[in-house]
Amino acid sequence: MGESTHLWPYDIEKDIALFPYLSSINIACGFHAGDPFTMHELVAAATEAEIAIGAHVSFMDRENFGRTNINQSPEQVYDLVVYQIGALQAFLKLYDATLHHVKPHGALYNMAAADPALASTICRAVKNTDNNMILYGLAGSELVKQAHAAKLITYSEVFADRTYRDDGSLTPRSEANALIDDEAVCVRQVLQMVKDDMVTTTSGKKIPLDAETVCIHSDGPHALSFAQRIHQALKKQGIEITAV
Repeated sequence: MGESTHLWPYDIEKDIALFPYLSSINIACGFHAGDPFTMHELVAAATEAEIAIGAHVSFMDRENFGRTNINQSPEQVYDLVVYQIGALQAFLKLYDATLHHVKPHGALYNMAAADPALASTICRAVKNTDNNMILYGLAGSELVKQAHAAKLITYSEVFADRTYRDDGSLTPRSEANALIDDEAVCVRQVLQMVKDDMVTTTSGKKIPLDAETVCIHSDGPHALSFAQRIHQALKKQGIEITAV
């Protein structure tokens, strides 16, 4: 959330409209998107609504919305992550609130899913900033493995609105079938992941995965309807949505 690509104003109401159906949010911290005004307003709204808040950290790449792979040294990646966490923590301090989790964005997320060294650097930055924070990472990824090795609290993340390849990675956005636009397909995939711990890939193969947190992209055209339908479907199955 809060992924403004220009300075104020930002239509924060479209983000807040999702609150009744969520347990946690990821707020952009200014590097791929976001700005101080949006960060502050979302923190204020989320703390009032008792929604858990996470830092959505990325490469410094507003021009490409953080979706371009960038090769940086471990020291640089470490500093990028710590800086963005600190920026969001400052606003949370104003409300006597604590940061619940960290979730990398875009290229940083996908690169860390496959690169043990990059994943380890992100884990080190999170752990050294606040060892009590949760790290969200792609289910089955190197980021989750390295987080476990670092003894970080970790949630394996799955996606409601993205398709999967046979190796468990997300289908690249450059491919036509990367995004899910159909509500029924979206709900069916979430229920399969949450109830059965598996997902059907674009080739039709069923692969195992852990589902501890489900992501919906708030900037997607169907974000609100997806959130409503998923919330309704999970509730119907007796599954509670909560941020531990």
